[in-house]
Parts: sequence; C-alpha cells; structure tokens
Amino acid sequence: MAHPVFTIGHSNHALSRFLHLLRQPGITAVADVRSAPYSRRNPHFDREALQAALHRHAIAYAFLGRELGARPEHEGCYANGRVSFARLAETEAFRAGLERVLHGSERHRVALLCAEAEPLHCHRAILVARHLAQRGARVIHILGDGSLEAHEEAERRLLALVHLAQEELFETPEHRLERAYALQGERIAWVRPEPGARG
Repeated sequence: MAHPVFTIGHSNHALSRFLHLLRQPGITAVADVRSAPYSRRNPHFDREALQAALHRHAIAYAFLGRELGARPEHEGCYANGRVSFARLAETEAFRAGLERVLHGSERHRVALLCAEAEPLHCHRAILVARHLAQRGARVIHILGDGSLEAHEEAERRLLALVHLAQEELFETPEHRLERAYALQGERIAWVRPEPGARG
C-alpha cells in the first residue's frame, strides 16, 4: 500500500493548535508548498519562524515552494497573466517536486503545507494532491477541526462545489472530474498584478 501524504492549511491557527493538528496523525515532516512562505497576519508561520518551531518539536521542514508553489517564475506557466495549472504541472520542476514528496513519504509522515484552511480553495488539493494521487499516492487532508478527509472524498465535494455532481449520460466520470478540476483551478489560480498596480 502507498505511503500516505497529508496536506494542511495553517489558516489563522495559533502555533500550539497547528502543532496539535500535526501531532494527531503523527506528522514527522512538513513540505511547505507556499510560493511566498510568509504571513503578515500570522508571523509564526513565516518560513524561518515555522522551521525553528517545527525543529523544536522534532518535525522536519522542507521548502518546496519553487517546485510546487502556485506562483511559478516560469513564463510558460501563464495564460493572459493567470497561472495555468495544466501548464505548471508539465514543468520539470513540478514533476521533480512530486518525486521529492513521494520519496520523502517513504521515510516520513509528510504533510504538505499551504495557507488556506479549505483544501478545495487551495492549489495543494486542486493541483498538487491531484497529481500525487495520479501517481498512486494516498492523499489525506487534515481539516481545521482535526478531522481527516481522503482526497477521494474531497473530489466528491469538488464536483458538488462546481455544480457537476449530477452524472451526464454522455460524459465519463473521469472527464467530469477533469472538468471540475479545471473549473476550480481557474477560480483559484493566481493572477499576476498589472505593472504599476497597487496591492
């Protein structure tokens, strides 16, 4: 059986609550998939502060934002200023990032870290977990209340979220799910600010 890969969103949790959420399923390593690993409102989740806190609790930390982040530097990953998850998934860096996670899961209980509490609002589920699952990984999302959700269940929620839960006579379930991923990916993909725009 494939080793599980977990995902978690730090949201606005206190550090103690976040560590508790990691301890419950026995996480021993965090792979940070944020492109910009900093939080203005929750500085305890800034890359250096978080790495130090995890180290104190014997949890390893790896930054994979360059490989698996949602704001790639590669120009070919953009269409009209918006990130294309399909293009991003084809890059060598992304594929290398997936391999690192899969190899890491053989020795650790790995949790992919991003910011959003809800997996379906985050690229960790709509992009990274999708492709890990396609490679045979068993992906499990750690939700904000501490419960665990298999990625297959998240996919069922995704179909409902984008109003594709109803089966179509002339469409395979696989194609319907692919459309659901594409629709949600378009909704959540990062859009580069226009030059000179204030943010």
